[in-house]
Amino acid sequence: MKQVMMSLISGLFLVISGQGQAKEVDIQVGKNAFETCRGCHSSPNASNVYPTYYVPKIGGQRKGYIASALTAYKHEARPRSSMLANTYDLTDDVTEALAAYIEISAGKKSKAPYTGNPSAGEKLAGICLSCHTDDLSDAATGPILAGQYGNYLLKVMKDYQQGSRKDPVMQSMLADFTEENLEDIASYFANMNSLSVVR
Repeated sequence: MKQVMMSLISGLFLVISGQGQAKEVDIQVGKNAFETCRGCHSSPNASNVYPTYYVPKIGGQRKGYIASALTAYKHEARPRSSMLANTYDLTDDVTEALAAYIEISAGKKSKAPYTGNPSAGEKLAGICLSCHTDDLSDAATGPILAGQYGNYLLKVMKDYQQGSRKDPVMQSMLADFTEENLEDIASYFANMNSLSVVR
């Protein structure tokens, strides 16, 4: 009886420990999936036609944020038809692999100078930094903004203000800022080194 109990406990331990282990992500799957993204997200200063802004830098971005953004595009929670076309058939496993590949595939980090007053922006952006750090090892949940194109950041902040991009926290944070404030915040983050195009 004792031997049977030990066998059951041992088997239960193996099941529990197997469930606790993280599923290994296949980076090569992510790299292969990225080929459809490369034309825009590996080209410095690639520009959207209208409204005109640079396609965002995503090299080195948090994988958790990338996965959530891809899922939002897939389910049309973010309005961008070209992204819907690139995400509609992504499985969860491919999304996870793609996000992991993007996080580790940063090219040369660079600033993205932008008009506005970065010093004024620094004072206004203090409230942003608890969620938007550029340290992948911390517990921050928001996307990295450092080094992002300023005109893209300005567009996103305006989208939150106008409600076309929905997030109650972001909408309340940005509600009282003027366009000049937003340009200064965008300039502050754009003038930092962090994000890059994907190499």
